[in-house]
Amino acid sequence: MFFEHTSFIGIDPTAGKRPFVYAALDGDLHMLALGQGEMDEVLAFVAGQRQAVVAVCAPRRPNVRVMERPEVREQLTPPPKPGRWNNFRLAEYLLRQHNIHIPKTPRQEKDCPNWMRMGFTIFRRLDGLGYETYPAEGDLRQSVEVYPHACYTVLLGLPPFPKHTLEGRLQRQMVLYEQKINVPDPMRFFEEITRHRLLRGLLPEEGVFTPGELDALVAAFTAWKAVLHTDQVLCLGHPEEGQIILPVAELKSKY
Repeated sequence: MFFEHTSFIGIDPTAGKRPFVYAALDGDLHMLALGQGEMDEVLAFVAGQRQAVVAVCAPRRPNVRVMERPEVREQLTPPPKPGRWNNFRLAEYLLRQHNIHIPKTPRQEKDCPNWMRMGFTIFRRLDGLGYETYPAEGDLRQSVEVYPHACYTVLLGLPPFPKHTLEGRLQRQMVLYEQKINVPDPMRFFEEITRHRLLRGLLPEEGVFTPGELDALVAAFTAWKAVLHTDQVLCLGHPEEGQIILPVAELKSKY
């Protein structure tokens, strides 16, 4: 197989702080790495991959005003009302039409939040390392834009619990576990709860991943699907401003 020895890597800069979280899966969804590091450390890991698809949990670039173009708006069903949605990227507009909330990306990089600016830098650095924008048929190194909240929403079929809550983390880890990624079964958490622990506030969270780890893992999984199961992914948006990849073949009307 052409991508038999490919690594599928997710990078999560969405906290807007250092260090970044990254995860890597192989073609059988076995975890190759799960860690954190400064940007240079993470990119050094990426640079050392001969074949890899890297999914970044951030926009590829700022809004380039695609939604202002009449030819783009006319192709949407229904077309947005005049003057509406001009400040959104096309991918963001499309997700919001399905009730999937996503932050809008400003036009000027200086106006973007820190996590977005970090994402722009990562994508530029990946370009410099020879990673082509997905889909790049036959290229052994590609980069992908993902939005983890949307990934979990479409895999669940409904919006997940907030990711920083314990129930949100358990729910997300269950999604990964059911996708056959070799993460610990989150149901074991409940087996470890005892009366004593509950009364003392000592919850057994050792086997439950952090929000950043869970976002990096679903990004890596989406990269895996995008390359090895191309008929099971959606590509939303316009190539000029960045397309978001989702790990499903079609969307529900509303989530």
